[in-house]
Amino acid sequence: MENSQTNKQPWLHSPVIDGIFILSPPFIALLLVICFPLQFQASSNIPIYYWLFLVVFIDVAHVYSTLYRTYFTPGAFKKDTFLIVVPIACYIVGVLLHTYDGMLFWRILAYLAVFHFIRQQYGFMRLYSRQEGSNSWFRLIDKLAIYSATIYPLFYWHFDGNRKFSWFVENDIVSFHSPLLLNIGLVLYLPIMGTYIVKEVVYVTRTREFNWPRNLLVCGTFLSWYFGIVYFNGDMAFTTLNVISHGIPYMALIWIFEKKKQGKSTSNGSLIIKYTFSKYGGVLFFVLLLALLAYIEEGLWDGMIWKEHGSIFAMFSSLPKIDNEQILSLLVPLLALPQSTHYVLDGFIWKIKKAGSSAERI
Repeated sequence: MENSQTNKQPWLHSPVIDGIFILSPPFIALLLVICFPLQFQASSNIPIYYWLFLVVFIDVAHVYSTLYRTYFTPGAFKKDTFLIVVPIACYIVGVLLHTYDGMLFWRILAYLAVFHFIRQQYGFMRLYSRQEGSNSWFRLIDKLAIYSATIYPLFYWHFDGNRKFSWFVENDIVSFHSPLLLNIGLVLYLPIMGTYIVKEVVYVTRTREFNWPRNLLVCGTFLSWYFGIVYFNGDMAFTTLNVISHGIPYMALIWIFEKKKQGKSTSNGSLIIKYTFSKYGGVLFFVLLLALLAYIEEGLWDGMIWKEHGSIFAMFSSLPKIDNEQILSLLVPLLALPQSTHYVLDGFIWKIKKAGSSAERI
């Protein structure tokens, strides 16, 4: 009976893999923040090696995992011209924005990232709902719940006016204090989350089934976004909950989908893809390659722009710090191009084309 129930669950890979790498990260991150309050809640500084692990090897690295679904695919440029158009367009727009106003560039990039983070949670929710019925009210409530779990904390960030963290650079998220708007947001937020719980009770009563991955995904999203932005008010807590809850599941999803695709494909893949998914490559090669690319990118940032972490980017410390505004307007959008391209491409690459199923995007 237990195996039958397990088989009915809409896992993307398996209960163990989904549980560890997609569903548990927000819970683990929250547990870290709660169990070590002095380090995560009271501290405004992130230890350098924790920053390296969190920001570089998870946050920046997850951006490069998109390569496996795009540019590492043989003939990708011939099949999808937008793989050429998107980075060129992102760079041109980035240069224009940064030339006009450097803060406007970072602000647009921050809101693009925010949209990407929100859509990922919606996409996971739809994937874990793919085996459920077609009740339009239930689907609407699921959608409202996952969007409320992400948008309300951002709404709070905008109108609390006292958040002690930022997305990329200080003040990139517009913020001012408005008690009225905060109350309106809360009045809308609580009933939606309550409606989702009632809907789940009705669903279980009707079907005698409980969708574990979908409910863990919604619960994890609610906890990580609420506690990371609203409840706790520190950069270390926010970064931990934000990065771990987003980056690890994304890389896991890339691995799961591309591994399955390679197992079904009869065509020759690129050397990187063939080696990654061969018995000689595997997850370790996948992770190390992404970490290397992330380290190089962040080293260039530190060597030429920030000059903040020279001890861990020693090989880049001899690079000259760029102060000329005209050069910065060309260089900063170039260094940010992996991120901006990732955010835009991600709106296209997760369209699942399968007969008899609805197309969903992550």
